[in-house]
Amino acid sequence: MARSISLVAFLTLCLPLAVHAVFSFQDRCVSFTPEAYIYNSTRHLLTYVAAGTNLTLPDNDPTCARPSQIVAVDICRVGLSIPTSNRSSISFELWLPEDWSHRFLVTGNGGIDGCIKYEDLAYTTQNNFASVGSNNGHNGTTAITMYHNPDVVTDFAWRSLHTITVAGKKLTNLFYDKAYKKSYYLGCSLGGRQGIKAADMFPGDFDGIVAGSPALDFNNLQSWRASFFPITGSANSSGFISTASWTTLIHDEVLKQCDGLDGVMDGIIEDPNLCSFRPEALLCTKNASTNCLTSTQVETVRKIFSPFYGEDGNLIYPAMQPGSEILAAENLYAGKPFSYSESWFKYVVYDPSWNAATFDIHDAAKAETLNPSDIRTWPDRLCGFRNRGGKMLLYHGGQDNQITSYDTERFYDHLSRGTPAPSDALDAFFRFFRVPGMFHCDSGPGGWVMGQGGGASAAGVPFARANNVLAALVHWVENGTAVDDIVGTKFVNDSVELGVDFRHRHCR
Repeated sequence: MARSISLVAFLTLCLPLAVHAVFSFQDRCVSFTPEAYIYNSTRHLLTYVAAGTNLTLPDNDPTCARPSQIVAVDICRVGLSIPTSNRSSISFELWLPEDWSHRFLVTGNGGIDGCIKYEDLAYTTQNNFASVGSNNGHNGTTAITMYHNPDVVTDFAWRSLHTITVAGKKLTNLFYDKAYKKSYYLGCSLGGRQGIKAADMFPGDFDGIVAGSPALDFNNLQSWRASFFPITGSANSSGFISTASWTTLIHDEVLKQCDGLDGVMDGIIEDPNLCSFRPEALLCTKNASTNCLTSTQVETVRKIFSPFYGEDGNLIYPAMQPGSEILAAENLYAGKPFSYSESWFKYVVYDPSWNAATFDIHDAAKAETLNPSDIRTWPDRLCGFRNRGGKMLLYHGGQDNQITSYDTERFYDHLSRGTPAPSDALDAFFRFFRVPGMFHCDSGPGGWVMGQGGGASAAGVPFARANNVLAALVHWVENGTAVDDIVGTKFVNDSVELGVDFRHRHCR
């Protein structure tokens, strides 16, 4: 009898170990109850996703243009709806990799959209981050849901990002039954602005931030973009310039005048600040009436490459930098309103009756005065973020076709002047990299691939601090080694499969 009791006791003691041994990552995922820990939230997704799955996204708004996403590692995919007020909420996704590095990361958004960047979730989980993304308070790529709803505007401006950061950290710790060690942020364009806004408003949210091509001074950015349609006019106006003329005639002349300033003719303008482009070189003459510009068109080009000033004579936004015209011609100079700025003025600043063709400097003043939910994002210091040991890497492409790189340089100078310490104090936590030959966030003739986000190019560079901006940030945060340069890669025809074309070192 004693022997039987002893055997039962032995089996009882061993039972938890046996159960634990068969409780797989997949089991842990499907038994998770995230909605129990986030107040008033509703779960709409909880699933185990095996490595190699081509994840279809049928509920994703079609305008987000992300119908599917390949997932490279085993993850637990969590989706919640989290209310932010009685008339606003956010859609939240948390991707938890089986092989976790104890790092937590939040991804940003773009444009004025409410699109989860699934490619960034896949990229960062592949590199062992527990990663979060959201629709930033609305679905799709217009501001229509913000009309007469300032709560949605507040989500878009800052609240969604902070909400998913708090919720994501809590759920990550609960799922792994271990606390994350460091928190990071990765975003470009609007996402770059989001990261800087977070550092300003919530300096404890992130230990490290990668902010690319940031949509800073947001109201004036929308005004600057809106200003191009009145300059170009519609496609049948006298000053309009066709896309073909922008991408061949004008761009070729820009390169002719400015490409060789760095001593190398390679299709890349190394420093746009040195390029004083003279569009009158393309003016038609009696002997040359084709492949040239009329005087009205020359003035159009001159205005586009000039700073945008307000009614008080103060700068609204810097000039567009030369070299960006290849892609800018497809949206900013296309003879129609730029969709993001038009949507912002119609649904946030004014109403749907607003006519983009009538935009002028008074509209710019109206938008800046309104500054809904303090979206401007133009801090003159980031003392809270600096004092808690935060690190930020800022980068911007020198041939950006949507946000002039001159504005990020302006912000760097603004922050440098406002930081109450010697200039090297700014370098201690904040470093800015110009990326010659990069368009908006990615692509372009330069060495633009540097681990700044997901997509086909992400697989082309290893997760190593020498040539990956996120890895460099991690190394800076966790090992204290500051980042002086990052090597960008250019693949042949931007195809990883075709191999490396060249590499270029980008210095701070």
